[in-house]
Amino acid sequence: MDSTITTGAEEENVWGGGNQPLGASYGKLMMWFFIVSDALTFSGFLASYGFSRFKFIETWPIADQVFTHVPFIHGNFPMYYVAFMTFVLIMSSVTMVLAVDAGHKMMKNKAILYMFLTIIGGAIFVGSQAWEWATFIKGDYGALETKGGRILQFVKADTGERAALVDFAKVIPGERTEHDANEGVWFYGEGSLPSYSLNEVTEGFLSNPNILIRTETINEEGHKTLLTREESLTKIKDAKLVVEGANLIRNEYGSRLFADFFFFITGFHGFHVFSGVVINVIIFFNIILGTYERRGHYEMVEKVGLYWHFVDLVWVFVFTFFYLV
Repeated sequence: MDSTITTGAEEENVWGGGNQPLGASYGKLMMWFFIVSDALTFSGFLASYGFSRFKFIETWPIADQVFTHVPFIHGNFPMYYVAFMTFVLIMSSVTMVLAVDAGHKMMKNKAILYMFLTIIGGAIFVGSQAWEWATFIKGDYGALETKGGRILQFVKADTGERAALVDFAKVIPGERTEHDANEGVWFYGEGSLPSYSLNEVTEGFLSNPNILIRTETINEEGHKTLLTREESLTKIKDAKLVVEGANLIRNEYGSRLFADFFFFITGFHGFHVFSGVVINVIIFFNIILGTYERRGHYEMVEKVGLYWHFVDLVWVFVFTFFYLV
């Protein structure tokens, strides 16, 4: 009976990479496995978003009319701040590349500098995303929801600008009833939501002929449908409640699914960026302590660099599909 003898030399040449298949270390290989599996998850999110958007395209919010805010600046600046966030995140990828290159060359001080800049860029992005979430949840215009679940927004007839509820709604004595803490978890009053009752908004609208209603339906020109004053007076009779801001149940900007996808997709990506910042901070201090100098290599910087580039690449797709298309 023949027998096969396997030598140690033959075992070392398995897959042509010896004990490092494909020439990659175990750590790098596992990082690639994670990236591929995570890419499938994000692909599922974006595919679901695309399907939902085109299924409800006639009532889907227009991103240029939603993301118009810039911190500390009052005005209408569509997509400016989102573009700034994208620029910061892409630049953090550049500094990460420089950190990896410095690690390959065993240049400790440069690796420290570029890792620090990468952390700053990631922190700015996460902070900006948190601010964007808060602004989106709070809202600054308000709208009405009809009995059929449609959203009615208000527009100033003379300027064509979006009108906020505070611009025309009337405060009706007796409409707001404040409650003690032991009587409930909410109350109508100063600083509470909703800021205005349906009667207050309706009365203010009826007494202000300069205010028109814009429905969430997109017309042939690609804009929300603006009703005449007569059509607006008829349409407001279908309203059942006031909507301010956006959440998983209601959305003043239009379809509720838009808000759902916004929270899930940007939230999932934001969690990745936050996790990356935490990992980068750990690596940053390890570099300062000389951990990788003693190991003789900076492979850990390269592994976290793979993760960071993946997160940045995903944001390019999120930015394109969610904000631009």
